Amino acid sequence: MSKVIVIGGGPAGMSAAYFSAKNGNETILLEKNEKLGKKLYITGKGRCNLTNDCDVKTVIENVVSNPKFLYSAVNGFSPENTKELISSTGLELKTERGNRVFPKSDKSSDVIKAFARLLSSVNVKVITSCRVLKLEFSNTEPIKVQKLLTDKGEFLCDKVIIATGGLSYPTTGSTGDGYMFAKEAGHTVIKPVAALSAMVLKEDLSAANGFLLKNVTLSVYKNGKKVFSELGEMLIYKGGIDGPLTVSCSSLINRENLDEIVLSLDFKPALSEEKLNNRLLRDFSENKGKLSVVLRKLLPYEFIPMAIKRAGINPEIQVSAVKDEDRKNLVKTIKNFELHPKKLFPIEAAIVTAGGVKVSEIDPKTMKSKLAENLYFAGEVIDVDAFTGGFNIQIALSTGHSAGISV
Repeated sequence: MSKVIVIGGGPAGMSAAYFSAKNGNETILLEKNEKLGKKLYITGKGRCNLTNDCDVKTVIENVVSNPKFLYSAVNGFSPENTKELISSTGLELKTERGNRVFPKSDKSSDVIKAFARLLSSVNVKVITSCRVLKLEFSNTEPIKVQKLLTDKGEFLCDKVIIATGGLSYPTTGSTGDGYMFAKEAGHTVIKPVAALSAMVLKEDLSAANGFLLKNVTLSVYKNGKKVFSELGEMLIYKGGIDGPLTVSCSSLINRENLDEIVLSLDFKPALSEEKLNNRLLRDFSENKGKLSVVLRKLLPYEFIPMAIKRAGINPEIQVSAVKDEDRKNLVKTIKNFELHPKKLFPIEAAIVTAGGVKVSEIDPKTMKSKLAENLYFAGEVIDVDAFTGGFNIQIALSTGHSAGISV
């Protein structure tokens, strides 16, 4: 039996502590906040999208950074395992659009209570309001963690699992402590950047502020080459865009030169340009009056003036005066409404952090450091991140499981 200390009481840390203790280790979970799972409280808009009801292959396909590194971990603890574990505590789950899994109660607090029951069932000692200040290492080769210095005193240990999260939402405790500990052990930390983030645009969309676009397609082009395209929802706010489509594409451009990036919004993805052109011809023949009024059947009211202007058409024009060339330009505008990102929201406002401890310095099967004899990592502190939909929490639970069963 080993004495294991887990740093961080998020999903990765709670998973690691549970499986460590279940394996018979004396396990202590240190959390610097006053309670466990503080970031989980706000995930899924307070409902906690704890995984995605899909197979391992689909999870890996939704990982943006270093998907191959996670293959063993997700195989070892899959979404099905997550559902079984949480359900074993008595918490009922449900699956919604996009295979997103939530507690039936729609309360993230119920998920945290479920984890607390799991930790209690295997006698994990939880110490909250305890901040780890420093890890002390031996002078041996390879180095070894000997003890932890905290604001509540010193802790001796046989093994340590770092599960401190990234830099997103620092008010929940994600302040990058784990990066510092990793660097002290000699690890490389890939520069953390915002992932799953809203973005500021060069264009002014303030006329549509607060409008939620549904069933639109957002595509991303880098130097003219399409690198992303997805159907879904997008929220317009005064300075830019947010919502599921936006945060997903942000993870693909967070390290790019944004001057090389063009976003393309398709308001009518179900219609080809030819079908859309025929639709306009029919609408124009059946309706008389201003173009801006007739287009209300086709486009959100807030976007009509913008679309007409981009198509180079007189905003006061009557449909009877619309030329073939004007109509074709309008079709192209509706199918390819270009937007240009100016910047992503700061990392503090991002849903997750991209970057972290370099994966080549971690054993993918055990999450054990290749540089320190008794050091392990789990969750967002590692250089892995995924699209929205429950995948990031699944990664946290899977890597926590790998570390927990390996200590």
